[in-house]
Amino acid sequence: MTSHPSTQTMKPATAAKKLGVYLQATPAEFQEGVVSRDELRALQTDPPEWLLELRRNGPHPRPVVAARLGISIAGLARGGVTEPLTTEQIEELRQELPDWLRQERATQADVRKEAARIKERNEARAADRSQRS
Repeated sequence: MTSHPSTQTMKPATAAKKLGVYLQATPAEFQEGVVSRDELRALQTDPPEWLLELRRNGPHPRPVVAARLGISIAGLARGGVTEPLTTEQIEELRQELPDWLRQERATQADVRKEAARIKERNEARAADRSQRS
């Protein structure tokens, strides 16, 4: 008795997250169904027009908005941005550069510097340990 491997599927929310799009902006048939790994791969390699349009103009989910603004998701919340934004709205924020966004970008730059410093320190320690061995 041989069993055929079952097709792995995921919820639409998971697929939307992997595609980097806001679930509520996707077509109804996408939101209501399940997505197989093969379907996800097909969407990633040959995206349909609706997916291209969402990626181009939004609305975008928070991780995408934060990345485009160069800040963290927590920084978005501290800045009062709780809703998905369109590409146009993101560009407006970048042009206006409100105080909260300027501060969050500075915070993010500090976090990156600290992460780089820690990485260098750890690499130096590892090199030092390997030389002693």
